[in-house]
Amino acid sequence: MSNGSGRLAGKVAIVTGAGASIGRAIALRYAQEGAQVVPVDIEERTAEETAEAIRAAGGEALGLRAHVGRGEDVDRIFTETLSAFGKVDVVVNNAALTRGIFKHVLEIDQAWWDRILETNLTGSFLCSLRAAQEMAPRGEGVIINVSSVGATRAHRGLVPYDACKGGVEAMTRALAIELAPYGVRVVGLIPGTVFPSLDGVPQEAIELSSQTVPLQRPGLPEDLAGPAVFLASDDAAYVTGCFVPADGGVLAQQRPPIAEIFRVEDFPRVGPVTGV
Repeated sequence: MSNGSGRLAGKVAIVTGAGASIGRAIALRYAQEGAQVVPVDIEERTAEETAEAIRAAGGEALGLRAHVGRGEDVDRIFTETLSAFGKVDVVVNNAALTRGIFKHVLEIDQAWWDRILETNLTGSFLCSLRAAQEMAPRGEGVIINVSSVGATRAHRGLVPYDACKGGVEAMTRALAIELAPYGVRVVGLIPGTVFPSLDGVPQEAIELSSQTVPLQRPGLPEDLAGPAVFLASDDAAYVTGCFVPADGGVLAQQRPPIAEIFRVEDFPRVGPVTGV
């Protein structure tokens, strides 16, 4: 592949939830940066589509279907990756249930809770554990857990999801401490509002989302790919146990711009500043 800096040359990376959106963007960018990539998705078709896009651009990829919340599937991911590429250097735990999961806490039951935790928390643990077992004996490796602003700021209608993301962040810190002596780094990436694409999205929806983000636009999958490259690269060799928010400033603000007393439109007009 071309147009990359080669920052991940020689590395083998597994990216879960790579059939679309953030996972796909990270997988494609990793390949562009020289990595051999294993896109994993719950659907074989979407995993293979990402892998084929990488191969079509001249990269090396192995698309795999798997449910990350099931131990036998996770074992197969690593067995097939090792068979194809001989090692695992980077694992990005991005797979999560995000669609059709909004429900008020008074309307959920244990089956609903268990279903979401199986993928969104247990899946990240199982992949992290298997990665650690491969990486620790080699004395190197990187595990990147994709979290959410919901880990520290509550969504309405997403109690199990937010609980999972809080657990992912706590797990990331704990794993980082336990695996640091073995040379394995564990870090987190925090997306904010991310649209898979702006194609076909009504302008009013884009504007409504933009009103809550200090950078005044919704995020795109590619906004997460760059930080994911940094965290996986040797440039981040002294970075572990922490999180990189790629959220347009959402976590930094006390309240959304639309609710501020001192509004963006009251800012000094000093140049071509978006929204001012």
